[in-house]
Amino acid sequence: MKWMSDEEYMELTGLELTAIDDLADRGKLTIKVEDGVRYIDPSKGSQDVVPTQLKELSARNTGEMLVQPEFVEKTIGTIINLHEKVLDAKDETLDAVRVENTFLKEALNSLQELYDEDRKTIATLTEQLKLSQQEVEFMRRKYKLMWNKAIDEHTDK
Repeated sequence: MKWMSDEEYMELTGLELTAIDDLADRGKLTIKVEDGVRYIDPSKGSQDVVPTQLKELSARNTGEMLVQPEFVEKTIGTIINLHEKVLDAKDETLDAVRVENTFLKEALNSLQELYDEDRKTIATLTEQLKLSQQEVEFMRRKYKLMWNKAIDEHTDK
Protein backbone atom coordinates (compact mmCIF):
# COMPACT_ATOMS: atom_id res chain seq x y z
CA MET A 1 0.00 0.00 0.00
CA LYS A 2 1.39 3.39 -1.00
CA TRP A 3 0.64 6.25 1.37
CA MET A 4 0.60 9.80 0.04
CA SER A 5 1.13 13.10 1.77
CA ASP A 6 -1.59 15.77 1.69
CA GLU A 7 0.19 17.58 -1.16
CA GLU A 8 0.52 14.44 -3.28
CA TYR A 9 -3.12 13.54 -2.66
CA MET A 10 -4.22 17.09 -3.54
CA GLU A 11 -2.24 16.84 -6.77
CA LEU A 12 -3.71 13.43 -7.56
CA THR A 13 -7.36 14.27 -6.86
CA GLY A 14 -7.44 17.99 -7.57
CA LEU A 15 -9.16 18.61 -4.22
CA GLU A 16 -8.40 21.53 -1.95
CA LEU A 17 -6.87 20.91 1.48
CA THR A 18 -10.13 21.95 3.18
CA ALA A 19 -12.06 19.31 1.21
CA ILE A 20 -9.50 16.65 2.18
CA ASP A 21 -9.75 17.76 5.84
CA ASP A 22 -13.53 17.50 5.63
CA LEU A 23 -13.39 13.99 4.13
CA ALA A 24 -10.87 12.92 6.79
CA ASP A 25 -13.06 14.36 9.58
CA ARG A 26 -16.07 12.45 8.25
CA GLY A 27 -14.01 9.23 8.14
CA LYS A 28 -14.25 8.88 4.37
CA LEU A 29 -10.45 8.63 3.92
CA THR A 30 -8.01 6.16 5.41
CA ILE A 31 -5.28 8.19 7.06
CA LYS A 32 -2.29 7.74 9.34
CA VAL A 33 -0.04 10.29 11.03
CA GLU A 34 3.73 9.79 11.33
CA ASP A 35 6.09 12.40 12.78
CA GLY A 36 3.33 15.00 12.64
CA VAL A 37 2.70 14.44 8.91
CA ARG A 38 -0.65 13.09 7.72
CA TYR A 39 -0.58 10.36 5.08
CA ILE A 40 -3.58 9.22 3.04
CA ASP A 41 -4.22 5.83 1.41
CA PRO A 42 -5.34 6.76 -2.12
CA SER A 43 -6.76 3.31 -2.85
CA LYS A 44 -9.41 3.72 -0.13
CA GLY A 45 -12.18 6.28 0.02
CA SER A 46 -11.93 7.40 -3.59
CA GLN A 47 -15.62 6.60 -4.05
CA ASP A 48 -16.39 9.43 -1.64
CA VAL A 49 -13.99 11.81 -3.37
CA VAL A 50 -14.85 11.07 -6.98
CA PRO A 51 -18.64 11.44 -6.99
CA THR A 52 -18.47 15.11 -6.03
CA GLN A 53 -16.09 15.73 -8.89
CA LEU A 54 -18.25 13.67 -11.25
CA LYS A 55 -21.37 15.60 -10.28
CA GLU A 56 -19.63 18.83 -11.27
CA LEU A 57 -18.51 17.29 -14.58
CA SER A 58 -21.96 15.82 -15.22
CA ALA A 59 -23.63 19.13 -14.54
CA ARG A 60 -21.33 20.83 -17.04
CA ASN A 61 -21.90 18.16 -19.67
CA THR A 62 -25.66 18.06 -19.17
CA GLY A 63 -25.75 14.42 -18.17
CA GLU A 64 -23.95 13.09 -21.27
CA MET A 65 -21.05 11.71 -19.26
CA LEU A 66 -21.73 8.96 -16.78
CA VAL A 67 -18.77 7.21 -15.14
CA GLN A 68 -19.10 4.65 -12.40
CA PRO A 69 -17.09 5.36 -9.22
CA GLU A 70 -15.59 1.86 -9.39
CA PHE A 71 -14.13 2.67 -12.81
CA VAL A 72 -12.55 5.85 -11.48
CA GLU A 73 -11.20 4.04 -8.41
CA LYS A 74 -9.65 1.34 -10.60
CA THR A 75 -8.21 3.99 -12.90
CA ILE A 76 -6.64 5.85 -9.99
CA GLY A 77 -5.28 2.54 -8.66
CA THR A 78 -3.83 1.73 -12.08
CA ILE A 79 -2.20 5.14 -12.32
CA ILE A 80 -0.71 4.73 -8.85
CA ASN A 81 0.60 1.25 -9.73
CA LEU A 82 2.16 2.58 -12.94
CA HIS A 83 3.70 5.43 -10.99
CA GLU A 84 5.20 2.94 -8.52
CA LYS A 85 6.60 0.87 -11.40
CA VAL A 86 8.20 3.98 -12.90
CA LEU A 87 9.74 4.81 -9.53
CA ASP A 88 11.04 1.24 -9.20
CA ALA A 89 12.54 1.39 -12.70
CA LYS A 90 14.15 4.73 -11.85
CA ASP A 91 15.66 3.21 -8.70
CA GLU A 92 16.98 0.23 -10.67
CA THR A 93 18.51 2.59 -13.24
CA LEU A 94 20.16 4.66 -10.52
CA ASP A 95 21.55 1.51 -8.93
CA ALA A 96 22.94 0.35 -12.28
CA VAL A 97 24.55 3.75 -12.86
CA ARG A 98 26.08 3.68 -9.36
CA VAL A 99 27.53 0.20 -9.99
CA GLU A 100 28.90 1.36 -13.34
CA ASN A 101 30.43 4.46 -11.73
CA THR A 102 32.07 2.31 -9.06
CA PHE A 103 33.48 0.02 -11.74
CA LEU A 104 34.79 3.00 -13.72
CA LYS A 105 36.40 4.52 -10.61
CA GLU A 106 38.13 1.23 -9.84
CA ALA A 107 39.32 0.93 -13.45
CA LEU A 108 40.61 4.49 -13.38
CA ASN A 109 42.46 3.88 -10.11
CA SER A 110 43.97 0.70 -11.56
CA LEU A 111 45.10 2.56 -14.69
CA GLN A 112 46.60 5.31 -12.52
CA GLU A 113 48.57 2.71 -10.55
CA LEU A 114 49.83 1.13 -13.79
CA TYR A 115 50.78 4.57 -15.11
CA ASP A 116 52.74 5.32 -11.91
CA GLU A 117 54.54 1.98 -12.12
CA ASP A 118 55.37 2.62 -15.79
CA ARG A 119 56.77 6.04 -14.92
CA LYS A 120 59.02 4.49 -12.26
CA THR A 121 60.16 1.81 -14.72
CA ILE A 122 60.92 4.44 -17.35
CA ALA A 123 62.90 6.49 -14.83
CA THR A 124 64.89 3.40 -13.81
CA LEU A 125 65.59 2.41 -17.42
CA THR A 126 66.63 5.98 -18.28
CA GLU A 127 69.10 5.97 -15.39
CA GLN A 128 70.48 2.58 -16.46
CA LEU A 129 70.83 3.86 -20.03
CA LYS A 130 72.83 6.88 -18.82
CA LEU A 131 75.12 4.64 -16.77
CA SER A 132 75.59 2.28 -19.73
CA GLN A 133 76.44 5.22 -22.02
CA GLN A 134 78.99 6.50 -19.48
CA GLU A 135 80.51 3.03 -19.22
CA VAL A 136 80.72 2.71 -23.03
CA GLU A 137 82.36 6.15 -23.25
CA PHE A 138 84.85 5.17 -20.51
CA MET A 139 85.68 1.90 -22.32
CA ARG A 140 86.06 3.78 -25.61
CA ARG A 141 88.60 6.17 -24.03
CA LYS A 142 90.39 3.30 -22.29
CA TYR A 143 90.74 1.31 -25.53
CA LYS A 144 91.81 4.44 -27.41
CA LEU A 145 94.54 5.06 -24.84
CA MET A 146 95.59 1.40 -24.96
CA TRP A 147 95.72 1.41 -28.76
CA ASN A 148 97.62 4.68 -28.79
CA LYS A 149 100.13 3.24 -26.30
CA ALA A 150 100.45 0.03 -28.34
CA ILE A 151 100.97 2.02 -31.53
CA ASP A 152 103.57 4.25 -29.85
CA GLU A 153 105.48 1.17 -28.52
CA HIS A 154 105.31 -0.51 -31.90
CA THR A 155 106.65 2.56 -33.73
CA ASP A 156 109.46 2.99 -31.21
CA LYS A 157 110.83 -0.49 -31.97
